[in-house]
Amino acid sequence: MENVEETARKLLNERGVTVNDIAELVYFLQVPYHPDLKMDVCRENVERVIAKREVQNAILTGIGLDVLAEEKKLEQPLQEILARDESLYGIDEIIALSIVNIYGSIGFTNYGFIDKQKPGILEKLNDKSTGKVHTFLDDIVGAIAAAASSRLAHRAANTE
Repeated sequence: MENVEETARKLLNERGVTVNDIAELVYFLQVPYHPDLKMDVCRENVERVIAKREVQNAILTGIGLDVLAEEKKLEQPLQEILARDESLYGIDEIIALSIVNIYGSIGFTNYGFIDKQKPGILEKLNDKSTGKVHTFLDDIVGAIAAAASSRLAHRAANTE
């Protein structure tokens, strides 16, 4: 069996998401509180979040479902729900919250904020005109950024 982390990272890249993309979201979330924040710190926190098995499992599951929906291989009505990213379908957010939960309650506010703002890569992933289905991936990427932001905030608070 292929390494789970390696596969999760490969799938992110194949779907057009890089660690830098997620680090930019972390920067967006944290620079108001840490004006001297550097991108390498954001990247390091993203790397540490992605290194967690529960995050890797969420990536594998979410991207797997997005790909099946894109290939029209799901049963109805689930196929149509995922293809449209129906607003009342909340399972994508539930998977994302499993990631957010890793670093405490600050992750919930980070996630809610970034999910509404949709900056950077999140705007691209939410573009329905591409024909790609990112129902799960956009929430997973936002959750990784929120968790990495929480990790960064906790560590900064312990050093200040």
